[in-house]
Amino acid sequence: MKKLVALLLTLALCLGCSAAFALEGQPVAQENVKVGFIFLHDENSTYDLNFINAAKEACEALGVAYVLKTNIPEGAECYETAVKLVGEGCNIIFADSFGHEDFMIEAARNYPEVEFCHATGTRAHTTGLANYHNAFASIYEGRFLAGVAAGLKLNKMIEDGTITAETAKIGYVGAFPYAEVKSGYTSFFLGARSVCPSATMEVTFTNSWYDEAMEKEGANALISNGCVLISQHADSMGAPSACEDAGIPNVSYNGSTVEACPYTFIVSSRINWVPYMKHMIECVINGQAIEADWTGTIETGSVELSEINEIAAAPGTVEKIEEVKAALIAGTVKVFDTAAFTVNGETLTSYLADVDDMLDFVPETEVITDGFFAESFFRSAPYFDINIDGITILGN
Repeated sequence: MKKLVALLLTLALCLGCSAAFALEGQPVAQENVKVGFIFLHDENSTYDLNFINAAKEACEALGVAYVLKTNIPEGAECYETAVKLVGEGCNIIFADSFGHEDFMIEAARNYPEVEFCHATGTRAHTTGLANYHNAFASIYEGRFLAGVAAGLKLNKMIEDGTITAETAKIGYVGAFPYAEVKSGYTSFFLGARSVCPSATMEVTFTNSWYDEAMEKEGANALISNGCVLISQHADSMGAPSACEDAGIPNVSYNGSTVEACPYTFIVSSRINWVPYMKHMIECVINGQAIEADWTGTIETGSVELSEINEIAAAPGTVEKIEEVKAALIAGTVKVFDTAAFTVNGETLTSYLADVDDMLDFVPETEVITDGFFAESFFRSAPYFDINIDGITILGN
């Protein structure tokens, strides 16, 4: 049975999707396609800027009209904005933040003729709505690769005598203690530890997706606590700028910060949303179904690393990243290989995750198969929510 699940897992990841509930419709002429985008913040957020750039690139490449709505909170304003976009003639509407989901689902129910696509949502495969869709990517693989770069930097610092193996402590500024964030920092840590086995990590949360002052304060607190390299899952320049001020190596997220942090920035991982945005538009143009859940991968061009900043990175980082990347694509390296971590001193052999999000927070899906945690397979959004050994969560 486990081998069958693993085979299905490989097939699904190759296809870049998990499930499809949408019904095929009539093709829509390219000139009649209009896409509305709902963004939580604006260009000042590295997270939203990544989406905004992708939206423009995808729509302009396919020659379709688009409307951008920025600074839309995770509340009724999202629904109201979606309704306005329908009124403006949009036949595809995309929202970019987890908290937009309830309002996107409400809009999808009320406007069945419009396709609603949502990043980081969890409920498309359980709502049964043919016009509501979730999308994400296997960014945990990009985080793992960025972690490898961080681990090599720690090794270089140990070799130089700047730190010892025992003091190779990473700090991580997280937004919320959600599965998406936990999956990200855990995969980053496992990447670092794959080349620097003595590495440990401390994580602090800001309880905000975007708060530059709190993110900078969190990074400074981690540095004061002895962390010698900082990474983040938060959307401002707070943590990177704190690292540049302190001369502490930094691995950022959603785009290079090398211009602002030329001496401390090592690398950044990000989801490239262009492939998915092109996909959803092309589905509408061709009258094809949009998957309920779509998971992009390194191979689909959906998971990317920025250029390595060789001023800050350890020698050989570029070559090592390419080696590990090839192994991830080949499947010979699994990010969440259960042999690579323990939980309370024990190796996981079974784990139920809350994949079918029915708003009841009840775990119901076995996600350990053939010795690894099958992240983003049963749905696109992450569901890795485990606290593993070696990572300490700090109180706020």
